[in-house]
Order: sequence, then structure tokens, then C-alpha cells
Amino acid sequence: MEWIKVGVIIPSSNTTVEYEFNSVLNQIREYRITPHFSRIMLRNVTIEDLAEMEKETERAAIELSTISPHIISYACTTGSLFKGPTHHEEIIRRIEKTAKVPATATSGSVINALRKLGVKRLVLLTPYIEEVNKKEIEFLFKNDFEVVRNAGMGIRENIRIGQVTPEEVYNFAINVLKDIKEDYEGIFISCTNLRTFEILDRIERKLGKPVISSNSATLWEVLYKLNINIKIKGLGQLFELN
Repeated sequence: MEWIKVGVIIPSSNTTVEYEFNSVLNQIREYRITPHFSRIMLRNVTIEDLAEMEKETERAAIELSTISPHIISYACTTGSLFKGPTHHEEIIRRIEKTAKVPATATSGSVINALRKLGVKRLVLLTPYIEEVNKKEIEFLFKNDFEVVRNAGMGIRENIRIGQVTPEEVYNFAINVLKDIKEDYEGIFISCTNLRTFEILDRIERKLGKPVISSNSATLWEVLYKLNINIKIKGLGQLFELN
């Protein structure tokens, strides 16, 4: 069985990606897939701190290149969109140039996942402060998506985002969604440090609409680019598509 190594660049204060990715990849029996992580410095989810964090991209990519990964993913949503609609493409180019392997970036993975599901009009739920939410809405709009409603938790410190429980995420989502009168086609829960894998399927069953999160979209595109075509239960409609 081939050993598939996935390099992942994460913010230093992220405590969720490793847990969620390992929880899924360890269940896959058809392939031997292991994630390997490099951290780049981030304390607060603000535009200023995200810009500083991005400066470490090449260093992290060089580190990961030493394990000969099959792919490298930049697992940060707002960190790959705050510069505009093609920010993710710039990050991908930088990683691929440095590490000489294919790359992905979370905001681009989100776009591709929404398109795969046929979602154009969506509800955006985040843990972020307002300045970050505005950048994300602008990014989605310029990539031809319509955010019919958005809501943020107003959390600045990334370590605190990682401490939000899945049940709290579920309750936040349901409380926002229950009052929405506008027509929408799907829901996007943003932030790779927000724990969502345990509640994606539950929200879908409750609302009857597709739900993706930053981590589900990121992991989905990694597997897609590696031509690993398997269905994974519990992560919503995205992982049930062929």
C-alpha cells in the first residue's frame, strides 16, 4: 500500500486541524494517508496578524518539503483571502515554487467545494471579528457567490476559537439559521480552528441543505487532488459525491 504524505501549514495557535484531519484519515483503510504539519506564527485573527503570519509561508513549505509530501495545504481560511479574490492562488504558487509539489489553500478549497455542490447563495457563519468577516464576504462576492446572511462570534484570539465546542458551533448555527427568511442553497462555517466535523451532518439533517466548513473543504480538495475517490460518512454531502 502506497504511503501518501500530506503536508499541512497551519497557524501556530490552531488546535483543531490536526485533531480533525487525523480523526478522518485514521479511519480510511483503502489508503495509508498521514498528515504532517508545520506551524506559522499567529495569535489573533486580525488582518495585521494574518499578514505577518503569511511571511512564514516559504519557511514552512521548505520544512515540509523535506518529507517528500505528495501535496501541501495552506490550512487557513482568512489567511488565504484577505488580499483579494485571487489571494489563494498567490499562496498556492508560492508553495509550489518552494516545495515543488502540488498545493492547495483553504479559501480556494471552499470555492471549489461550493461549486461542486452547486451552491451560489449561501449563509456564512464565522467565529471572527467584523473586519475579518468583511474581507471574507468581499472575497466570496468577487468569486461570484452571494452571501445572503452572515454572522460572526466576534472572537479575536485564535486560541479561543479552538476552545469553542462543536455543540456551541451547532447552537450558534441553528440560532442564526432559524430566523433567515431569504432563500439560500447552502451554509459555510468558516475557520480551520473551529471544530465542525462532529456537527456537519447533524446540521444538514436539521436544515436539509448542504453544509461545509473550512476543514471539510480543505480535506476534501486534498483528497480530490490526490485522486482518492472515497466516500466518508458524517462529513455531509460534500464527501458523498463521486
